[in-house]
Amino acid sequence: MGLHPDIAALLEMIQLGTESGARIPFPQLTPAQARADFDASSPLLDVDPPPLARESQLALPTRDGAEIAARLYDREPMSGGADLRPVLLYMHGGGFVVGSLESHQPLCRGLATDSGAAVLSIGYRLAPEHRFPTAFEDCVDALAWIGREGPSVGLDPRRVAVGGDSAGGTLAAALAIAARDDRSLPQPLLQVLAYPGLSPQQTSASYAKYGSGFLLERETVNWFFNHYLRQDVDRHDWRFAPLAAADLAGVAPALMVLPEFDPLVEEGRDYAARLQAAGVAVDLKVYPGMIHEFLRMGNVVPDALHARAQIGAKLTDVFAPKIGAGRR
Repeated sequence: MGLHPDIAALLEMIQLGTESGARIPFPQLTPAQARADFDASSPLLDVDPPPLARESQLALPTRDGAEIAARLYDREPMSGGADLRPVLLYMHGGGFVVGSLESHQPLCRGLATDSGAAVLSIGYRLAPEHRFPTAFEDCVDALAWIGREGPSVGLDPRRVAVGGDSAGGTLAAALAIAARDDRSLPQPLLQVLAYPGLSPQQTSASYAKYGSGFLLERETVNWFFNHYLRQDVDRHDWRFAPLAAADLAGVAPALMVLPEFDPLVEEGRDYAARLQAAGVAVDLKVYPGMIHEFLRMGNVVPDALHARAQIGAKLTDVFAPKIGAGRR
């Protein structure tokens, strides 16, 4: 069907902005400038649902003694009883360099609204101040915190999903592998992987075809990774590139959300095939006419809100068979 007309119009506006100098590509900015630009532009793209009954600011400890900010979204107020809430642990996108709790607030509010579950969005530490594998380790520590402290804030460690978009999807996929290998962690019932980066090298046909002019530019990806990775050998570490994992058997079932016109769509398909070959259930959804980041484009294209609702419905379904399991 080609690019969705609204997406095509957005890409044309971005191109005109770049040519006029009104929009400066990330590789020409400092990380701090890029973060400010990313957060400032995010509200223009997305529809922010009304505040939920419960929106709590949290500080989660990490293994090195630091704390990371987190935000808990739930359409149900905190219960004083024994009922615990299922929870999606969510990692925002942004190439490990940009992105924040603020940039992804509309998406996380929407997922909490659509799923009926709580969403715990975490502000893992960013590069280049904190290079690989800090972001991954922060995510592991957040999952461990749910196991230890989740009940104290009304969350059920036995009903957990992990998810994220773009680099956050990378982190979610790696976190699912880590949880399989460490049974002391809460075991995710689902991994929600929205257009994740998964490959050690960006050499796919879709990367060559869509790596310029479709929002996610190859130069920007290189800029992200140059800030995030310590050395080139890190590319082949499954914590950065889950496709490098030797074995994927036993990881959580996956919902793969892929846009048709995304440089990363082929590695997403490859990962889905690897999971299926390992006996992991995969729900693969490829959205025609869409580009990278489309889930955060509710103001641009209604299909973004439809896709978000489908993720919510999947989470509802995954958590539903265990309703009542949260009673202590």
